[in-house]
Amino acid sequence: MATIYYARVSSKDQNLARQIEAFKRLGAADEQIITDKESGKNFEREGYQALKSVMGLRCGDTLIVKELDRLGRNKAAIKAELEYWKQKGVRVKIIDLPTTMMDLPEGQDWILDMVNNILIEVLGAIAEQERLKIKSRQAEGIAAMPVKNGKKVSTKTGTAVGRPAKMSSKTFREAYQEVLDGKVRPGELMQKLKISKATYYEYRKRLNINI
Repeated sequence: MATIYYARVSSKDQNLARQIEAFKRLGAADEQIITDKESGKNFEREGYQALKSVMGLRCGDTLIVKELDRLGRNKAAIKAELEYWKQKGVRVKIIDLPTTMMDLPEGQDWILDMVNNILIEVLGAIAEQERLKIKSRQAEGIAAMPVKNGKKVSTKTGTAVGRPAKMSSKTFREAYQEVLDGKVRPGELMQKLKISKATYYEYRKRLNINI
């Protein structure tokens, strides 16, 4: 029976050291540690998929992670992954959930499953609420930013934030008249309006302009 440790951070510039240090304290060897530097919303991570491959974890093995959200980003995804490993006969232990680290006598695993399921529900819901709070604070921060030339501007960097403002159909029609009059070419108009070719034809279609 093998024990594998899985660490994940969301981007390549983040550090795995904290998670790996926790594994080392449990006696993990380097060859037992699998890592990913990818978002939790994507389950096609190279390291994580290796755990599920033919050469990966098998019935009777143990998977250890530092925190619950190292498996996924939201409660539904985390529960799905835990159910997957349960069906495979792989024990998942989460360092930050002490009850999952306990070893019970054979035949009493149902007690551990019951406690863990409650913890997962509660902590998963808390994690989702935290994400919603962060998004709400970000939206409030953007709403409070000053407006310059029709765009929200960061008070820290002075740069515009968010998506570019949409161009009105009237603005496009007036600009497109120069193409109809032969004054500019379509490519020149795209550069002038700072729009892509796809956006150019989308506006043209919207105005029922057929050439």
